[in-house]
Amino acid sequence: MKLFLREHMPLVILHIVQLFLVLLIYWLDGYRNFHTALYSIFIGLVLLTGYLIYRYTSHLSLYRRLTDPLETLDDSIQGGGYTPLSEAVDHLLHTQYGHYQQQLKIQEKSRNDHLIFMNQWIHQMKTPLSVIRLMMEESDDARSVSILEETDRMEKGLETVLYAARLETFERDFQVEAVPIRAIVENVIHENKRLFIGSKVYPELNVDPHLIVESDAKWLTFMINQLVTNAIKYSADSHQKVIFTATQSENEACLEIRDHGIGIPVADRKRVFQAFYTGDNGRKYRESTGMGLYFVQEIGNRLGHRIELDSEVGEGTCVRIVFSSYLTKM
Repeated sequence: MKLFLREHMPLVILHIVQLFLVLLIYWLDGYRNFHTALYSIFIGLVLLTGYLIYRYTSHLSLYRRLTDPLETLDDSIQGGGYTPLSEAVDHLLHTQYGHYQQQLKIQEKSRNDHLIFMNQWIHQMKTPLSVIRLMMEESDDARSVSILEETDRMEKGLETVLYAARLETFERDFQVEAVPIRAIVENVIHENKRLFIGSKVYPELNVDPHLIVESDAKWLTFMINQLVTNAIKYSADSHQKVIFTATQSENEACLEIRDHGIGIPVADRKRVFQAFYTGDNGRKYRESTGMGLYFVQEIGNRLGHRIELDSEVGEGTCVRIVFSSYLTKM
């Protein structure tokens, strides 16, 4: 109704002004019958009111479409009436909807092609890295160890890029199943053993081998890998431990990863889960990308896991992955 009144207010004002101008012309011409003048004004207003009522009722569906917010995109192409204006608006919206769908298909195809290319390229890059690893593992000199460390970093980088690309199609690339937490953590520790040793940081595992949670093993491994890499990076050369602890309550299970590194400043804690945010620590450690905790948060949200973080500067950081569904085998 408000939109209708705003649209027709100029017409109402123009009609009233026109009536009084006609009466003014008759008055100046010497016509002095006051009752006839009032009657003519009344007839004009009745005709205007009738037109406005017809206009409102015939265009009611169109005004509702223009006023009420749309719940879905498909609602925009629903019929808006049978008047010429409504049909013209319907035709315009159908045309725009068709163009939009076409652009969506083009973008979807482009994204899928990019994802396929990234997957193929990453797997192709893994092959020469595996060859380099095999060649260097046959030697025990310091040069070979250094090359193996750089190979590990390259493989982790490629793995991160692969999972970042797959995150866009997460709904088609995950499977919830019963996952043994200890086995996942042991696998992550094994994958990072060279990084642990080179950084003079050591793992401590306090996880019940019978604790089973509902999650996706592949994505959960990636999450824990990101947290472990951060824990080692920010506590390197400290000769401290990265402690893995699993606890359970009546309704939840929790995997806690605690390091004794440099910690996170208070000003950065609320933003560490934002993409590309590195904070003060990122300026000290040039290798920081600001994506690790972002990936952890994103994947946790999609798997239904809650992520909690506590940190104190100079004392270390504790990150918890809270699982809402678990069971303990006896």
